[in-house]
Amino acid sequence: MEQTTARQRGRSRTIAILYLVMASILWSLGGVMIKGVEGTPLAIAGVRSVFASILFLAFIRKPKFTLSRDQVLCAIAYAATVILFVTANKMTAAANVILLQYTAPIYVALFGFLILKERTTGMDWVIIFVVVGGMALFFADDLDTRGLWGNILSVIDGITYAAVILLMRKQKDEGSLDAILLGNIFTAVIGLPFAVQSPPSGSDLISLVIMGVFQLGLPYLLFALAIKSVSALDAALIPVIEPILNPIWVFLLMGEVPGKWALLGGTIVFAAITFRCLYTAAKSKKEGIAESS
Repeated sequence: MEQTTARQRGRSRTIAILYLVMASILWSLGGVMIKGVEGTPLAIAGVRSVFASILFLAFIRKPKFTLSRDQVLCAIAYAATVILFVTANKMTAAANVILLQYTAPIYVALFGFLILKERTTGMDWVIIFVVVGGMALFFADDLDTRGLWGNILSVIDGITYAAVILLMRKQKDEGSLDAILLGNIFTAVIGLPFAVQSPPSGSDLISLVIMGVFQLGLPYLLFALAIKSVSALDAALIPVIEPILNPIWVFLLMGEVPGKWALLGGTIVFAAITFRCLYTAAKSKKEGIAESS
Protein backbone atom coordinates (compact mmCIF):
# COMPACT_ATOMS: atom_id res chain seq x y z
CA MET A 1 0.00 0.00 0.00
CA GLU A 2 2.80 2.42 0.93
CA GLN A 3 4.61 1.68 -2.35
CA THR A 4 1.42 2.37 -4.31
CA THR A 5 0.88 5.65 -2.48
CA ALA A 6 4.49 6.73 -3.08
CA ARG A 7 4.17 5.81 -6.75
CA GLN A 8 0.97 7.82 -7.04
CA ARG A 9 2.61 10.82 -5.39
CA GLY A 10 5.51 10.56 -7.82
CA ARG A 11 3.17 10.35 -10.81
CA SER A 12 1.13 13.33 -9.57
CA ARG A 13 4.30 15.36 -9.09
CA THR A 14 5.52 14.53 -12.60
CA ILE A 15 2.21 15.65 -14.10
CA ALA A 16 2.32 18.82 -11.97
CA ILE A 17 5.80 19.65 -13.26
CA LEU A 18 4.57 19.21 -16.84
CA TYR A 19 1.69 21.58 -16.07
CA LEU A 20 4.14 24.15 -14.70
CA VAL A 21 6.31 23.89 -17.80
CA MET A 22 3.25 24.30 -20.03
CA ALA A 23 2.15 27.33 -17.98
CA SER A 24 5.63 28.84 -18.34
CA ILE A 25 5.53 28.44 -22.13
CA LEU A 26 2.20 30.29 -22.30
CA TRP A 27 3.28 33.01 -19.82
CA SER A 28 6.40 33.65 -21.91
CA LEU A 29 4.26 35.31 -24.58
CA GLY A 30 3.18 38.06 -22.17
CA GLY A 31 5.93 40.68 -22.39
CA VAL A 32 5.95 40.86 -26.18
CA MET A 33 2.16 40.88 -26.52
CA ILE A 34 1.63 43.56 -23.84
CA LYS A 35 4.17 45.85 -25.52
CA GLY A 36 2.19 45.57 -28.77
CA VAL A 37 -1.21 46.60 -27.34
CA GLU A 38 -2.18 50.26 -27.12
CA GLY A 39 -3.95 51.58 -24.04
CA THR A 40 -3.45 52.27 -20.36
CA PRO A 41 -2.05 49.44 -18.21
CA LEU A 42 -5.23 49.23 -16.11
CA ALA A 43 -7.41 48.98 -19.23
CA ILE A 44 -5.22 46.22 -20.68
CA ALA A 45 -5.16 44.29 -17.39
CA GLY A 46 -8.92 44.69 -16.91
CA VAL A 47 -9.97 43.49 -20.37
CA ARG A 48 -7.46 40.64 -20.29
CA SER A 49 -8.87 39.45 -16.96
CA VAL A 50 -12.44 39.52 -18.30
CA PHE A 51 -11.57 36.75 -20.77
CA ALA A 52 -9.48 34.90 -18.20
CA SER A 53 -12.52 34.98 -15.88
CA ILE A 54 -14.72 33.49 -18.60
CA LEU A 55 -12.28 30.60 -19.05
CA PHE A 56 -12.15 29.95 -15.30
CA LEU A 57 -15.94 30.05 -15.02
CA ALA A 58 -16.28 27.57 -17.88
CA PHE A 59 -13.87 25.21 -16.08
CA ILE A 60 -15.11 25.60 -12.49
CA ARG A 61 -18.82 26.03 -13.40
CA LYS A 62 -19.91 26.52 -9.79
CA PRO A 63 -17.31 28.65 -7.99
CA LYS A 64 -17.31 28.79 -4.20
CA PHE A 65 -16.58 32.29 -3.01
CA THR A 66 -16.20 31.69 0.71
CA LEU A 67 -14.54 35.10 1.11
CA SER A 68 -12.24 33.59 3.70
CA ARG A 69 -9.18 35.59 4.67
CA ASP A 70 -6.85 33.43 2.57
CA GLN A 71 -9.14 33.52 -0.47
CA VAL A 72 -9.55 37.30 -0.40
CA LEU A 73 -5.84 37.93 0.26
CA CYS A 74 -4.89 35.58 -2.58
CA ALA A 75 -7.33 37.35 -4.93
CA ILE A 76 -5.97 40.78 -3.95
CA ALA A 77 -2.35 39.60 -4.38
CA TYR A 78 -3.23 38.13 -7.78
CA ALA A 79 -4.95 41.33 -8.95
CA ALA A 80 -1.94 43.35 -7.77
CA THR A 81 0.45 40.97 -9.57
CA VAL A 82 -1.21 41.11 -12.98
CA ILE A 83 -1.82 44.89 -12.80
CA LEU A 84 1.75 45.61 -11.68
CA PHE A 85 3.16 43.33 -14.40
CA VAL A 86 1.31 45.17 -17.17
CA THR A 87 2.07 48.59 -15.70
CA ALA A 88 5.77 47.86 -15.22
CA ASN A 89 6.05 46.54 -18.78
CA LYS A 90 4.80 49.90 -20.02
CA MET A 91 7.29 51.82 -17.85
CA THR A 92 10.58 49.93 -18.13
CA ALA A 93 12.35 47.24 -20.17
CA ALA A 94 10.64 43.83 -20.25
CA ALA A 95 13.92 42.24 -19.10
CA ASN A 96 13.87 44.33 -15.90
CA VAL A 97 10.26 43.38 -15.19
CA ILE A 98 10.80 39.65 -15.60
CA LEU A 99 14.09 39.53 -13.69
CA LEU A 100 12.69 41.47 -10.73
CA GLN A 101 9.39 39.55 -10.72
CA TYR A 102 11.30 36.29 -10.52
CA THR A 103 12.90 37.24 -7.25
CA ALA A 104 9.69 35.60 -5.96
CA PRO A 105 11.42 32.27 -5.08
CA ILE A 106 13.49 34.14 -2.48
CA TYR A 107 10.35 35.37 -0.70
CA VAL A 108 8.70 31.95 -1.01
CA ALA A 109 11.77 30.36 0.58
CA LEU A 110 11.84 32.96 3.37
CA PHE A 111 8.16 32.69 4.29
CA GLY A 112 7.32 29.14 3.16
CA PHE A 113 7.83 27.60 6.59
CA LEU A 114 6.02 30.39 8.42
CA ILE A 115 2.91 30.10 6.24
CA LEU A 116 2.98 26.50 5.00
CA LYS A 117 5.40 24.66 7.31
CA GLU A 118 7.43 23.77 4.18
CA ARG A 119 11.12 23.82 5.04
CA THR A 120 13.74 25.34 2.75
CA THR A 121 16.94 23.28 2.76
CA GLY A 122 20.49 24.44 2.21
CA MET A 123 20.35 22.82 -1.22
CA ASP A 124 17.23 24.87 -2.03
CA TRP A 125 19.03 28.12 -1.17
CA VAL A 126 21.97 27.17 -3.39
CA ILE A 127 19.59 26.46 -6.29
CA ILE A 128 17.74 29.76 -5.72
CA PHE A 129 20.90 31.86 -5.89
CA VAL A 130 22.27 29.90 -8.85
CA VAL A 131 18.98 30.52 -10.69
CA VAL A 132 18.94 34.23 -9.83
CA GLY A 133 22.59 34.51 -10.89
CA GLY A 134 21.84 32.70 -14.16
CA MET A 135 18.96 35.05 -14.87
CA ALA A 136 21.16 38.07 -14.20
CA LEU A 137 23.64 36.74 -16.78
CA PHE A 138 20.81 35.96 -19.16
CA PHE A 139 19.57 39.55 -19.10
CA ALA A 140 23.01 41.18 -18.86
CA ASP A 141 22.73 42.73 -22.32
CA ASP A 142 19.10 43.84 -22.00
CA LEU A 143 18.81 45.40 -18.56
CA ASP A 144 18.07 49.12 -18.55
CA THR A 145 18.84 51.50 -15.69
CA ARG A 146 16.11 53.88 -16.84
CA GLY A 147 12.48 53.55 -15.82
CA LEU A 148 13.00 53.78 -12.05
CA TRP A 149 9.31 53.58 -11.15
CA GLY A 150 8.83 50.62 -13.47
CA ASN A 151 11.67 48.84 -11.69
CA ILE A 152 10.19 49.63 -8.28
CA LEU A 153 6.81 48.27 -9.38
CA SER A 154 8.56 45.13 -10.66
CA VAL A 155 10.14 44.55 -7.23
CA ILE A 156 6.71 44.87 -5.60
CA ASP A 157 5.34 42.54 -8.29
CA GLY A 158 7.84 39.89 -7.21
CA ILE A 159 6.55 40.16 -3.65
CA THR A 160 2.87 39.95 -4.63
CA TYR A 161 3.60 37.03 -6.98
CA ALA A 162 5.26 35.17 -4.10
CA ALA A 163 2.16 35.88 -1.98
CA VAL A 164 -0.05 34.39 -4.71
CA ILE A 165 2.06 31.21 -4.78
CA LEU A 166 2.06 30.82 -0.99
CA LEU A 167 -1.67 31.49 -0.61
CA MET A 168 -2.60 29.21 -3.53
CA ARG A 169 -0.53 26.43 -2.00
CA LYS A 170 -2.19 27.04 1.37
CA GLN A 171 -5.62 26.60 -0.27
CA LYS A 172 -4.60 23.68 -2.49
CA ASP A 173 -7.39 21.46 -1.14
CA GLU A 174 -10.00 24.18 -0.68
CA GLY A 175 -10.17 25.94 -4.01
CA SER A 176 -7.19 27.92 -5.24
CA LEU A 177 -9.03 28.07 -8.57
CA ASP A 178 -11.83 30.04 -6.93
CA ALA A 179 -9.31 32.49 -5.45
CA ILE A 180 -7.74 33.13 -8.88
CA LEU A 181 -11.17 33.58 -10.46
CA LEU A 182 -11.99 36.11 -7.75
CA GLY A 183 -8.67 37.84 -8.45
CA ASN A 184 -9.52 38.12 -12.14
CA ILE A 185 -12.91 39.58 -11.24
CA PHE A 186 -11.21 42.15 -8.98
CA THR A 187 -8.83 43.05 -11.82
CA ALA A 188 -11.67 43.37 -14.32
CA VAL A 189 -13.70 45.60 -11.99
CA ILE A 190 -10.68 47.86 -11.44
CA GLY A 191 -9.60 48.00 -15.08
CA LEU A 192 -12.80 48.07 -17.13
CA PRO A 193 -13.71 51.71 -16.36
CA PHE A 194 -10.40 52.71 -17.95
CA ALA A 195 -11.17 50.54 -20.99
CA VAL A 196 -14.57 52.22 -21.36
CA GLN A 197 -12.91 55.63 -21.39
CA SER A 198 -10.51 54.53 -24.12
CA PRO A 199 -11.86 51.43 -25.91
CA PRO A 200 -9.29 49.13 -27.57
CA SER A 201 -9.15 48.90 -31.35
CA GLY A 202 -10.35 45.76 -33.12
CA SER A 203 -6.85 44.31 -33.48
CA ASP A 204 -5.97 45.17 -29.86
CA LEU A 205 -9.19 43.51 -28.66
CA ILE A 206 -8.26 40.31 -30.52
CA SER A 207 -4.83 40.41 -28.85
CA LEU A 208 -6.46 40.92 -25.45
CA VAL A 209 -8.79 37.95 -26.01
CA ILE A 210 -5.81 35.77 -26.91
CA MET A 211 -3.85 37.02 -23.91
CA GLY A 212 -6.79 36.61 -21.55
CA VAL A 213 -7.47 33.02 -22.56
CA PHE A 214 -4.07 31.61 -23.53
CA GLN A 215 -1.48 33.82 -21.83
CA LEU A 216 -3.24 34.44 -18.51
CA GLY A 217 -6.26 32.20 -17.94
CA LEU A 218 -5.00 28.82 -19.17
CA PRO A 219 -1.53 29.01 -17.58
CA TYR A 220 -2.97 30.03 -14.20
CA LEU A 221 -5.47 27.19 -14.53
CA LEU A 222 -2.58 24.76 -15.07
CA PHE A 223 -0.66 26.42 -12.24
CA ALA A 224 -3.58 25.98 -9.82
CA LEU A 225 -3.90 22.29 -10.74
CA ALA A 226 -0.15 21.76 -10.39
CA ILE A 227 0.25 23.43 -7.02
CA LYS A 228 -1.72 20.63 -5.36
CA SER A 229 1.16 18.22 -5.96
CA VAL A 230 4.32 20.33 -5.66
CA SER A 231 5.79 22.51 -2.94
CA ALA A 232 5.46 26.29 -3.05
CA LEU A 233 9.18 26.54 -3.85
CA ASP A 234 8.76 24.16 -6.80
CA ALA A 235 5.90 26.33 -8.03
CA ALA A 236 8.11 29.42 -7.76
CA LEU A 237 11.29 27.95 -9.27
CA ILE A 238 10.13 25.84 -12.21
CA PRO A 239 8.30 28.72 -13.99
CA VAL A 240 11.58 30.67 -13.96
CA ILE A 241 12.11 29.03 -17.36
CA GLU A 242 9.45 31.48 -18.64
CA PRO A 243 11.80 34.40 -19.35
CA ILE A 244 14.38 32.04 -20.85
CA LEU A 245 11.84 31.11 -23.52
CA ASN A 246 11.39 34.69 -24.78
CA PRO A 247 14.52 34.76 -26.96
CA ILE A 248 13.62 31.32 -28.27
CA TRP A 249 10.41 32.80 -29.69
CA VAL A 250 12.43 35.67 -31.15
CA PHE A 251 14.90 33.21 -32.69
CA LEU A 252 12.16 31.01 -34.18
CA LEU A 253 10.07 33.89 -35.51
CA MET A 254 12.75 36.43 -36.43
CA GLY A 255 15.99 34.46 -36.69
CA GLU A 256 17.72 36.62 -34.07
CA VAL A 257 20.43 34.60 -32.31
CA PRO A 258 20.75 35.15 -28.51
CA GLY A 259 24.05 36.58 -27.21
CA LYS A 260 26.68 34.47 -25.46
CA TRP A 261 25.72 35.76 -21.99
CA ALA A 262 22.06 34.91 -22.65
CA LEU A 263 23.01 31.40 -23.74
CA LEU A 264 25.22 30.90 -20.68
CA GLY A 265 22.62 32.29 -18.26
CA GLY A 266 19.83 30.25 -19.83
CA THR A 267 21.90 27.08 -19.63
CA ILE A 268 22.62 27.71 -15.94
CA VAL A 269 18.94 28.28 -15.16
CA PHE A 270 17.77 25.18 -17.04
CA ALA A 271 20.51 23.04 -15.49
CA ALA A 272 19.79 24.21 -11.94
CA ILE A 273 16.02 23.67 -12.21
CA THR A 274 16.45 20.28 -13.91
CA PHE A 275 18.93 19.19 -11.23
CA ARG A 276 16.53 20.19 -8.45
CA CYS A 277 13.60 18.35 -10.07
CA LEU A 278 15.67 15.17 -10.50
CA TYR A 279 17.20 15.46 -7.03
CA THR A 280 13.79 15.95 -5.39
CA ALA A 281 12.28 13.05 -7.37
CA ALA A 282 15.14 10.74 -6.37
CA LYS A 283 14.84 11.83 -2.74
CA SER A 284 11.07 11.22 -2.73
CA LYS A 285 11.53 7.79 -4.30
CA LYS A 286 14.14 6.89 -1.69
CA GLU A 287 11.83 8.02 1.13
CA GLY A 288 8.98 6.01 -0.38
CA ILE A 289 11.12 2.86 -0.43
CA ALA A 290 12.17 3.50 3.18
CA GLU A 291 8.51 3.87 4.25
CA SER A 292 7.53 0.57 2.61
CA SER A 293 10.42 -1.43 4.10
